[in-house]
Amino acid sequence: MISYEPLWDTLRQKHISQYQLIKKYGFSSGQLSRLRRNQYVSTHTLEVLCQILDCKIEDIIVYRR
Repeated sequence: MISYEPLWDTLRQKHISQYQLIKKYGFSSGQLSRLRRNQYVSTHTLEVLCQILDCKIEDIIVYRR
């Protein structure tokens, strides 16, 4: 199962709120909702998050068996 649990820790470490992602960076609230529910998001969305947060993909996503 894909989990976006590391994303929330990374956001806290970078001192970026979900509100800031939406308002300051123009990130889609719908995509945030999908991430909260561990639903499918495109690799483009993951790439945008890596760029915004200046992090690696493993700071956003993890695979759990």
